[in-house]
Amino acid sequence: MALIGPSLMCADMGNLQEAVIELDRAGVDFFHLDVMDGKFVPNFTLGPDLIKRLRGFTQKPFDVHLMVEKPEDFLHLFIESGADMISVHTEATNHLQRTLQTIKDKGLKAGVAINPATPLQNIEYVLDVVDYITVMTVNPGFAGQRFVPLMNKKLQLLNEMIHEQGYTIDIQVDGNIGYSTIPDVLENGANMLVCGTSSLFKPELKLDEAVAKLRRFIHELEFTNVKGEG
Repeated sequence: MALIGPSLMCADMGNLQEAVIELDRAGVDFFHLDVMDGKFVPNFTLGPDLIKRLRGFTQKPFDVHLMVEKPEDFLHLFIESGADMISVHTEATNHLQRTLQTIKDKGLKAGVAINPATPLQNIEYVLDVVDYITVMTVNPGFAGQRFVPLMNKKLQLLNEMIHEQGYTIDIQVDGNIGYSTIPDVLENGANMLVCGTSSLFKPELKLDEAVAKLRRFIHELEFTNVKGEG
């Protein structure tokens, strides 16, 4: 079963605590927390103090996505705030391997994130130190963007590269992950879905209803795929 991770930058910031509690009760698998510095991407979002505050309201894993320049300078802040997983962008650091190894050495899951235009070759030589790869399916910085179609080809090639080299690595997708895009990303190897305004945070649905609806949709897709393979 693909894992569902709500993107908290899409939640109601005035009721963030309540959203975390409700999503936890609804059975999400992890929480995705975007950190933006206004330099690597043209926006500012969640910081370590807020993450630390939210940590007390759920035991689900916190997946901290650092969209910041020189992420190696800030790892300690987010490790101390309660992160269970940290992803850093290959485009944001000159010391990618060392940064990923530092995350792993601290006992967290290490992830590498890659922008739409960045070639897969840029991460080929860190596959031995990553637990998951975040494929950005929009250009990072803002919610509500359109899915970049060629990312399905990228997912397929990434999935093939991982298996050909004998690694076990989760593939996360982030950006316009909704009912129209989920079938293809699942088919092309993704198993961690970062879900925002395209699937979970809908004004017409309560959060628990949105999670249940999405879970049913994914289950039906996966059941159909398994039945088709059989």
